[in-house]
Amino acid sequence: MTPPLSVVRAGELDPRPEGPRWLVRSVYTHPAVSISAGQPKSYKTWLALDVAVSVASATPCLGCFPVDLPGRALVYLAEDSLSEVRERLECLCNSRGLDLDRLDLHVITEPALRIDLLQDQERLRRAVEQLEPRILVLDPLVRLHRLDENSSQEISGLLGYLRELQRAHDVSILLVHHASKRSRARQGQALRGSSDLHAWVDVGLYLTWRGQRLELAVELRAAASPDPLEVSLVQDDPRAVHLAVVSGAGSGAPPATLSLPQRALGLLREQASRVFRRYELREALGVNNARLGEALDELERRGFVRRTPGGWQAADGEEAT
Repeated sequence: MTPPLSVVRAGELDPRPEGPRWLVRSVYTHPAVSISAGQPKSYKTWLALDVAVSVASATPCLGCFPVDLPGRALVYLAEDSLSEVRERLECLCNSRGLDLDRLDLHVITEPALRIDLLQDQERLRRAVEQLEPRILVLDPLVRLHRLDENSSQEISGLLGYLRELQRAHDVSILLVHHASKRSRARQGQALRGSSDLHAWVDVGLYLTWRGQRLELAVELRAAASPDPLEVSLVQDDPRAVHLAVVSGAGSGAPPATLSLPQRALGLLREQASRVFRRYELREALGVNNARLGEALDELERRGFVRRTPGGWQAADGEEAT
């Protein structure tokens, strides 16, 4: 017998949190379905991987935007060989002084993944259930299906599957996609294919060439969008290629600051012999209990802090990233 729909009284619904819940502050809410899009050679894959590495390492995205909810990242790059994927990730790690071997980032190694097929949908779902990533990057959308992207009827089912995956597993999903060269009032309207794609996204990261300048525009569903940024692929060191906000671009990008896990660990290490009760940490850091709990859980999972009967204390180990 088919079970009935799940129904609750309106007053039993959880209230909306005060303000957006940020994965990457100012540019990426969580959990969200999102698209990194641009014309060919606009570094949209570099941008998507920058977000993934930032989340996995708790280091600022593009060198500017702190990560508020660090966690595991899972990526699939359909157009890059596995050695090329590793090279890109090593470059991003080298640019931040990170050790790739210690990075909590996982790579899907299947030669092909078709998320328009029920079998591959189930395989991807099981991978997400097993790894519990904070963010899933799929690059590019055109290699993940054989549907007609201009058909709303065909593409809506695929987008519906990804939305359900995002909601069921509290995971942000970032698709890499192509944009047309036509100028539109809103960047998302230039996405190639059905207009359902633009309607679907919670976070749009759109890269556009303006002559010799590369502009990143961010569109957010649940928060005010920041001003467009000028970004550039930094290639001074071929072993540390990375995308970064251009210095002095006048974009209003915030300076790089420590994430909450980094601030919490810094406080605990400054007074390594002391055991902090949770309320003491909350007051010292000026954050609410929920955000502090997520930060402490992440630091404990990575072995940087330990929970004692009397409270929290820094653990011996390497620096948190």
